[in-house]
Amino acid sequence: MKRKWFFLFLILTSTSLISGCWNARELPDLAIVSALGIDKNEDGKYVGTFQIINPSYVTGGLQGGGGGQGPPVTVYSSTGDNIYELTRRLSTKSSRTLYYAHTNLLVISEDLAKKDGITNILDAFERDYEFRTTAMIVIAHRSKAEDIIKTLTPLDKVSAVKVIKTLKNAESLLGEEPTVTLQEVIRYLVSPGKEPLISGITLIGKKKNANKVANTQESSTPQARLESDGIAVFKDGKLVDWLHGKTARGTAWVLNRIKSTIVNISWEREKPAIEYTVMRQKTKVSAHTKKGQPQISIHIHAEGDIGEVSVPVNLNDPHVLRKIEIEVAKTIKKDVNDAIHRAQENKTDILGFGEAFHRSDPKEWNKLKTNWNDVTFPKLEVNVTVEAFVRRSGLRNKSYLSELKNKR
Repeated sequence: MKRKWFFLFLILTSTSLISGCWNARELPDLAIVSALGIDKNEDGKYVGTFQIINPSYVTGGLQGGGGGQGPPVTVYSSTGDNIYELTRRLSTKSSRTLYYAHTNLLVISEDLAKKDGITNILDAFERDYEFRTTAMIVIAHRSKAEDIIKTLTPLDKVSAVKVIKTLKNAESLLGEEPTVTLQEVIRYLVSPGKEPLISGITLIGKKKNANKVANTQESSTPQARLESDGIAVFKDGKLVDWLHGKTARGTAWVLNRIKSTIVNISWEREKPAIEYTVMRQKTKVSAHTKKGQPQISIHIHAEGDIGEVSVPVNLNDPHVLRKIEIEVAKTIKKDVNDAIHRAQENKTDILGFGEAFHRSDPKEWNKLKTNWNDVTFPKLEVNVTVEAFVRRSGLRNKSYLSELKNKR
């Protein structure tokens, strides 16, 4: 009997020590921020645009189905001398407390990134315990960050989701726009011998219709839409250039960020004639010193399939396949060399060559790092070798175009 009373006393004593949820916040009191845009106005103050999820209109989830008939998000804006102040000043407009745990997108205007840079504004987000360092960062190209945040999109109810999915698709299928997070950008900013790259997003079409519900109800192309638009190049935290197309892809090759892409090659003066789809690739970058001069060696191994041919070609012939592989390797090498030359012209090591030296020879790097971007990197000798292999040619080896040619 005494034993039972002892256990009862122990349980009661333990419950008195439980603190409970002393800092709990109820959902109706929170404004869930899905995306945040940062601009700067004419007075030099920061302008924050907050995309807040409207729970009553996303009951079917953030992507398709269910929900109400109004806009899925509410947008508020505020100004301040710094990021922390503008978030606090929003309290004069919103009846709910901002909640950043579900913020997946941070948009920074091109104008702000060029003039002031991004170094100072990122500190507030990394310091905030609620803000996710895995949130994706994009640059509003030829647009304000405010315009990107306010745009309503079809298919994906919340435009932040649309931007993230678009960039991920572009990276996985074309390899031209890498997705980067807050923690990655900060790591590149402080990393020795590596400058950050950030993908761009732009508003196409009629800006005045971007924030109207009717824009999401078009059966054809919306009058205002968001599209991925190149890669922003940074030096010392400021935007200095934009890369597009093959130059952007060449940069991705060097950074080993190609998941899949297409390579078009010529054949017997026909251009483009054969489409090669990269399915696997591996890039190895090594740094060394030769006769006292720093050098970089890049080796790229690519494997892929034949996706399309527009000329009569017999893919059963091993000599033909070998010629295709050589042409693919030449095309990839040209894109890579163009990307390297562009980076050297900008005098910004976005390719991580300095980081490679830091890993391979820290003592040598200590001698080079002071003037790396402006002196050593622009004159750095880079040797590129590419190996490409055709693994599959599809359901037909010999194109029916050969039969059509013989018939004629």
